[in-house]
Amino acid sequence: MQEEPLPLRMTIQAVAFAAGKHRHQRRKDADASPYINHPIALAEVLSVEANISDATVLCAALLHDTIEDTETTVDELRDLFGDAVTAIVVAVSDDKSLPKETRKALQIAHAAALSHPAKLVKLADKICNLRDLLNAPPADWTAERKLAYFQWAEAVVAGLRGTHAGLEAILDDLLARADRLR
Repeated sequence: MQEEPLPLRMTIQAVAFAAGKHRHQRRKDADASPYINHPIALAEVLSVEANISDATVLCAALLHDTIEDTETTVDELRDLFGDAVTAIVVAVSDDKSLPKETRKALQIAHAAALSHPAKLVKLADKICNLRDLLNAPPADWTAERKLAYFQWAEAVVAGLRGTHAGLEAILDDLLARADRLR
């Protein structure tokens, strides 16, 4: 395994790695935004809005969808970013071999048992996804589907409570705006 890189160097490596892995992916919004905008947004929420400076958490945020949505392996992440970052990414990754409804139920069931760093990444992910649904939703999502996502996200967030008051306040504000989806 590689020697643990310096925090800034590791963060830049995580941006570059995630950009490479997500280079052909697009978000589902009407503009088909580059997917890499999403993990960068998570890192920005954590760093700027939550004042998180832990490079392990920020790297995990940048890499949070690489195992789930690309051909990245656990061993590949571990070799490049170490055990701590990899453990967070694994903890917040869905098993895509399971049906969607099962994956969603497992996120609710497992939220409370996540490590503190994994909870931070999960909170930032929900913030970014809810903001996207309010500001740039997938073109083919009905109001009912968006509202159902908000309700599911609220159930996931319930298991994350007590992690970071600032992030939870942002989520509470977003969740209160669900009525805008009707």
